[in-house]
Amino acid sequence: MESLAGSMLSTTLLPDTKMKKVLVIIALLGLLGCSRAQRANILAIGSKHRITLYSGSSAVRSWVSSGAIENEEKSDGYYFQDDATGKLIRVSGSIVIEQE
Repeated sequence: MESLAGSMLSTTLLPDTKMKKVLVIIALLGLLGCSRAQRANILAIGSKHRITLYSGSSAVRSWVSSGAIENEEKSDGYYFQDDATGKLIRVSGSIVIEQE
């Protein structure tokens, strides 16, 4: 009984190579249906970004995130981990976010 359960578990949780190929094709087709901006947004997940805070037309401060940048809930702010210091940074106002 235990070996039957083990074999059923391995076949249901670990798809064979053909199934993996089908899943990759489905994922790629899903990406093809997205706009360029949507694809860029998906592919940028986890990459470093430069966040620049402006006052008028002058840059006041700039950081590089160590990964994801998140929106503050019910706010116009963002938060991220600073790559240089490892500190959590929360910022709002006139900012520009660029992928590194």
